[in-house]
Amino acid sequence: MSITTVHIETLGDLIDRVTPERPDPVTGRWRDAGVYRGSADAGATLLTSLDRLGGGTPHSKTDLESHILRNFIRYSRPHLGREPANDWEHLVSAQHHGAPTRLLDWTYSPLVAAFFATRPGVDRDRVIWRLDWQRVHEKFSLPPRSLMPSELGEMFEKGAHFSPWDLFEAKDRHTFAALIEPPSLDTRIVTQAAVFTLSSDKTMSFDRFLETRGLEKALTKFTIAATDVARIRDQLDLVGVDERRLFPDLDGVAASLRRYYG
Repeated sequence: MSITTVHIETLGDLIDRVTPERPDPVTGRWRDAGVYRGSADAGATLLTSLDRLGGGTPHSKTDLESHILRNFIRYSRPHLGREPANDWEHLVSAQHHGAPTRLLDWTYSPLVAAFFATRPGVDRDRVIWRLDWQRVHEKFSLPPRSLMPSELGEMFEKGAHFSPWDLFEAKDRHTFAALIEPPSLDTRIVTQAAVFTLSSDKTMSFDRFLETRGLEKALTKFTIAATDVARIRDQLDLVGVDERRLFPDLDGVAASLRRYYG
């Protein structure tokens, strides 16, 4: 089997596709439980910033991740409003601020993912990935909910102290992928409904990792032709999904004006 690919032409197509066919039997709501990731290249795989480090062959510098996190912890302290609860929270903060990590950014909102998929740039097809993370958690015997950084230490054993360093050094042989719910480090995390995935494997792309575990059906690719990108971008403006709202600061305001009037 392969990853399901669906072509969309409008924002309405996307919403129709991700809306469940019937309401949840418990809540009665028509809400999708998946998470989404937008990419400006429909042909690209799901590589983390650590995978892409150096710009050459993917995964060639993944052994540097412990050095990167140590130095982030060392140099970030003067800029933190509060001390992170543990090193998992440091890892989340590093990813959020752009340091290379094995975390992958996702969002609960398909509209936010569409925003990132259709940002101005190269004239090529775009993609919005959907992940059925509950299916992933079930496969790896994890709770049917997203995990807070404070819970990751006991992810596999009550009373254990599983840390990022154990993961980096392969001291723990658990194979897994998990959805992490970050603390509200700033307003950007909140407005973008941001979440992250964490995988035990750093030798292959996230989509390939899932495929090798029989989880290809946990992913769906919603592709957008290059000729439809501008229309979907304007539709996002119509529903108020733009730089000013997703990056709520002066830089976001300026970026919104620059694109809107450009």
